[in-house]
Amino acid sequence: MYKQKITQPSEKVLRQKYVRVLEKFVKRAINLLKHPQFDAELFKTQCYKFYEDVKKVEKIRLNNGYLNKLEAYSIHILNSLENHSKTFEDEKNFLLKEANLLHKEKNKNNYKKEKHKSKSFNDGY
Repeated sequence: MYKQKITQPSEKVLRQKYVRVLEKFVKRAINLLKHPQFDAELFKTQCYKFYEDVKKVEKIRLNNGYLNKLEAYSIHILNSLENHSKTFEDEKNFLLKEANLLHKEKNKNNYKKEKHKSKSFNDGY
């Protein structure tokens, strides 16, 4: 029989896997935060459950601004689960605000093409 050579995945593959797992964790947490019947206890249990997937993946150094903020946001979520107020309202508002900023950071490089550039008004400034 042929012996299969076991190779380690490249750093790029590991990075993609780590980013996908982080994004999945963050998306799930944001969906729970935005749910109309938000329950803090359910949020805590589900986030800890979702975080198990993140623990299984090897942590990789990230260089991109959005990816660094994504990793920091996941840490904010975990910190808010451990240190929160009784109603969890302040933490919920903070996490939703940060989620919006994270989404803005992700779409920062997207731009809209100007359709009629020649017809636009240019006042010279």
